[in-house]
Amino acid sequence: MKYTILKAALVVAAAFTSLNSFSQDLIAREAPIDQKLKCVDSLVLQRQIKTEQSEYPAFNLYPAWDNRFVHSTANVVVPEKYVIDLTGFHMPTPSRKITSKYGPRGRRFHQGLDIKVYVGDTIVSAFDGKVRMVRYQPSGYGKVIVIRHDNGLETVYGHLSKQLVKENQLVKAGEPIGLGGNTGRSSGSHLHFETCFLGKPINPAKLFDFEKQDIVAETYTYYKSGSKNSPAGSEIRYYKVKRGDSLSRIAAKNGVSVKTLCRLNRITTRTTLRVGQVLRCS
Repeated sequence: MKYTILKAALVVAAAFTSLNSFSQDLIAREAPIDQKLKCVDSLVLQRQIKTEQSEYPAFNLYPAWDNRFVHSTANVVVPEKYVIDLTGFHMPTPSRKITSKYGPRGRRFHQGLDIKVYVGDTIVSAFDGKVRMVRYQPSGYGKVIVIRHDNGLETVYGHLSKQLVKENQLVKAGEPIGLGGNTGRSSGSHLHFETCFLGKPINPAKLFDFEKQDIVAETYTYYKSGSKNSPAGSEIRYYKVKRGDSLSRIAAKNGVSVKTLCRLNRITTRTTLRVGQVLRCS
């Protein structure tokens, strides 16, 4: 990924550092700065920064741009706390009906909301951004689109009947990106909508109020799981059981007691855990 501004800054810094103090003083005396030129340069720099930000949304958070995977988590460093700006939003669909909520669903974890739409209904981008992925996954999301936004979020739009954008395309909030459908692992026409931060799912209902067709607030504060800054009870956490897991091991991983795990999931210490089973941890 090319970051023109950063490279230019490094080149200038290196060149200036190579000058001795006498040379720097001489340049300062012999080449007085034209204030108007400074102003023009500043405007050019601001425009360049805006261009870079639109071309590489949230480049300060994401180290890579990958068109292959829905959830891009390679080499990301998740901050303890991050404030996500939700202004400039647009509801992805005017539909107000949620058919499946975020959270455990059988033996799987549902990472988004299912919103009732019909085949051919227009789906739009929730924020300004850049299309990172346009793919077809027959056994999963079906026809899916992933868009990265400068506020740090990535939004996922699944089970579409048609994709109207291409990878690496810049889009505006409210711009049509696809049509509602029933492709992939789906039992009826709907939009599967996800909001993710650095590959970590966030319940879209914490950001968007589909019934009121509005955002919940102008900002959303993301706390890293287990962060000491996270307010108690602010987020319900879940864990998917892996091969070799035990209640004590899961409890230790999530900073809770075995007794708490049993209470939250209405199980006992003698309950046999199944691989893929989803347990509530907070």
